[in-house]
Amino acid sequence: MLLTPYATVEEDISIIEAMYTATSAVCVTGLTVVDTGTYFSLFGQLTILLLIQLGGLGIMTVSVTIFHLVGRKVSFHQRMAMQQTFAKTPRGDLYNLLKSIFLFTGIAELSGAILLFIHWSREYAFGEALYLAAFHSVSAFCNAGFSLFSNSFMDYRGALLLNLTICGLIVFGGIGFPVVYEIYGRIFREKRRGFKLSVQTKTVLITTAVLIVSGMFLFLFLESHKTLKECLPGDSWRVALFQSITCRTAGFNTIEIADLGNATVALMIFLMFIGASPGSCGGGIKTTTIAVLGMFILSRLRSKIRVNMFKKSIPKETISKSLSIVVLAVGVISMMFFLLLISQQSGLINTATNNEFQSYLFEVVSAFSTVGLSMGVTADIDKWGKLLIMMTMLIGRVGVLTFSYVIAGAAPLKGIEYAEENIMLG
Repeated sequence: MLLTPYATVEEDISIIEAMYTATSAVCVTGLTVVDTGTYFSLFGQLTILLLIQLGGLGIMTVSVTIFHLVGRKVSFHQRMAMQQTFAKTPRGDLYNLLKSIFLFTGIAELSGAILLFIHWSREYAFGEALYLAAFHSVSAFCNAGFSLFSNSFMDYRGALLLNLTICGLIVFGGIGFPVVYEIYGRIFREKRRGFKLSVQTKTVLITTAVLIVSGMFLFLFLESHKTLKECLPGDSWRVALFQSITCRTAGFNTIEIADLGNATVALMIFLMFIGASPGSCGGGIKTTTIAVLGMFILSRLRSKIRVNMFKKSIPKETISKSLSIVVLAVGVISMMFFLLLISQQSGLINTATNNEFQSYLFEVVSAFSTVGLSMGVTADIDKWGKLLIMMTMLIGRVGVLTFSYVIAGAAPLKGIEYAEENIMLG
């Protein structure tokens, strides 16, 4: 669809650029090699928006819904895949869960579009303001980061309504459908049982809040005498809050990323690596993974045999899975980063970036965590580098564990068990 002459304004897009854009959209990443607002026509932009919506909801969600609508029976494997994505325990009300996902998505995106329309109605005509509001509401809720403005939201760093609306959409899209579904059920369906949340929901909410607040204050501290000194007094906290939220998975920006200091870039890489929460539109290793690992380390330091959270013991399989996710994620990022450095060593491109090593690492982590932020090297990467980034985006969106199952298979563990012998560590 993007290769058709109707998708672009003037010149035709190349195959690699069309594939890159489509991959970035369906993986809700936001990395772009051409300017979305000026390069693509209305048809091209709507194609990208459709891919963003499908990617945000999840291919499994859409496929199961279509199967149900056409009267086809959903297989056991599809049910299990849906439960692993959106529910921590097996459940029979799969279709009610799907209805809730679509309903919540519609309400959130419609609310965001209304608020954004109120903001842009003062600046644009009715039709254009409505289109801008709808496009950016979907892009923000799906944590995609695609913007119709060449410099993202840098011209709107002082707009309170726009900043709070975009931040709210990103957070709601990033905390995960299971959390929203549980909170809704506790409030409206299970009033008699009291407002008791699961460990999953408590962990997501607390970890998300800690990351947002700590990221904001660290950004303020690190950039107060650099990029933020150009901002108006009241805009600094908005920029810091916006970047703390968006760099975890969304990809919008209200400040030039390439101008940030090394410490700030390192902070953003760390936040991008963590990403959003399970069952959400975002990528990364997920907030619950970093929380479980943190409690695991704390338990070992306290010489405790079990990892306890909110007066509940976490299964050993969950601890093992968390460790596997982090190790696999670091491995994928390291491998893709190394291959990207090799591919760009051929002399086919000439970036104007002072620190290519840092820029490429930032790019790879941004692709893996489906964030979409860049230090300005996206368009300069050659076709082999683009293919590596596309593969990284796909792995990050699908999940490293799921991707490893696709490659190695998910058969039960087999092997011979021998007598134990200890080895020295540390």
